[in-house]
Amino acid sequence: MKTLKERQDELVEEFSMFDDWLDKYEYLIDLGKNLEPFPEELKTDDRLIKGCQSRVWLDAEAKDGAIVFRADSDAIITKGIISMLISVYSGRRAEEIAGDDFSFVDRLGLKENLSPTRANGLVSMLETIRNIAQNNR
Repeated sequence: MKTLKERQDELVEEFSMFDDWLDKYEYLIDLGKNLEPFPEELKTDDRLIKGCQSRVWLDAEAKDGAIVFRADSDAIITKGIISMLISVYSGRRAEEIAGDDFSFVDRLGLKENLSPTRANGLVSMLETIRNIAQNNR
């Protein structure tokens, strides 16, 4: 498995291949399509991320010293965003996630190119992932 920084750098590089933000949105949508199916029985209120305009469910399970995330959303771009975050953080140790500064998101330019409500949702997703990691240390 790549280091956290290597995976973040790889993602920044993937996004930098696209000059136009419409292409980057298409890439996010494709990431969402590759998300593992999320069981309906896990779509419960306690797994909903607060602060997102669309509905985003995040499930976390501690496995072999790491946190494994699963997620889903009812909006295609948001589903791509959570899929991207899972590709970075799932399978990592809680200490590693909790100690991350999440600066790769700024390097992607996502916050500046999302609608204000989606940008708030992104921040909520990051905070939820960090809180889960801090609670599992």
